[in-house]
Amino acid sequence: MENVLRPLIVIGAAVVVTLAIGWLADRLLRRVDARNPQTPLWGLLRRCRIPLQCVLLIALLRGTYREMKVLEDHEAGIGQVLTLLLIGSCAWLVVRIAAAVVESTYARYAARSHDPARLRRVRTQVSLIMRVVTAVVGVVAAAAMLLTFPAMRTVGTSMLASAGVLGIVAGIAAQSTLGNLFAGFQIAFGDMVRLGDTVVVDGEWGTVDEITLTFLTVRTWDERRITMPVSYFTSKPFENWSRGGAQMTGTVFFHLDHSAPVHEMRQKLHDILRECKAWDGRDWGLAVTDTTPTTIQVRALATAKDADDIWTVRVTVREQLIGWLADNHPYALPRIMTSFAAPHPNGSADHSAPDGSSPRTGRG
Repeated sequence: MENVLRPLIVIGAAVVVTLAIGWLADRLLRRVDARNPQTPLWGLLRRCRIPLQCVLLIALLRGTYREMKVLEDHEAGIGQVLTLLLIGSCAWLVVRIAAAVVESTYARYAARSHDPARLRRVRTQVSLIMRVVTAVVGVVAAAAMLLTFPAMRTVGTSMLASAGVLGIVAGIAAQSTLGNLFAGFQIAFGDMVRLGDTVVVDGEWGTVDEITLTFLTVRTWDERRITMPVSYFTSKPFENWSRGGAQMTGTVFFHLDHSAPVHEMRQKLHDILRECKAWDGRDWGLAVTDTTPTTIQVRALATAKDADDIWTVRVTVREQLIGWLADNHPYALPRIMTSFAAPHPNGSADHSAPDGSSPRTGRG
């Protein structure tokens, strides 16, 4: 009977102590959060309750499993498993705490800042910092787990002895990966491109949707996702429409007849823009920018607060102004003038007459 009650008592006591400490920590954080609503850190730390309880439970079991007197022949194996679980749960707790601290810092910064471009830059840096922290903690935890095995310690010593050769080989083999990795840091802290920026890459217009240490994802206007290595943005030119502010100026070009009523078009453009909610009212205009023997080129100009709104303004102006010309001034639309070819004066070429008969020919 004692062999059954002993492990139940030890495990039950460990579970009760773990739940009690987790509950007390949660209540304490909740009270502190209620007293300091301007600091979101305490509320975010409540997410660490589950990993904290895992660490406490595994640590208690690791320290008391010998008292259970269960599977004594496998005592070393059980201790090894508990040690690995303890290292993994500690890494989980550290990542959660780091995430809470980073998110709290960003939230406090976002509450004080009113510059959308600066917020996008900080959000990009925060996301990459969290990825670096997670990767470092994961590598350290994996190394700690491996070092708990005596055989791996010998392997580790041998690897350190040949670290120079392995470093050269790894550097050559992972040159592309390391290049993308350092490019990711350059993008994050060099403020080249940020989450939410509107960019044009390889002729595709879209919004930066995700940035990691190795790749960047652009979401196009038709909801496609273009994934590109971050090294592309450090080695090739690209358009960033969000640099220097999100405000944009858009143009619409019309090819019209020389008789087009430009003055009335200018007034109609102003009427269209005043009814368009996407126009921000900063600037507008209409001018003849070029001419050819058969048409003139008219440019309509308007402004908007961002790339999405400038697209709406451009399509609205194009559609309504063409419709207005077709309904009220159809003569202003470009036309192709055709006529029958005149006979050659020397009659050296065979030209067909309009009725299909051959014209007369003669000698000069």
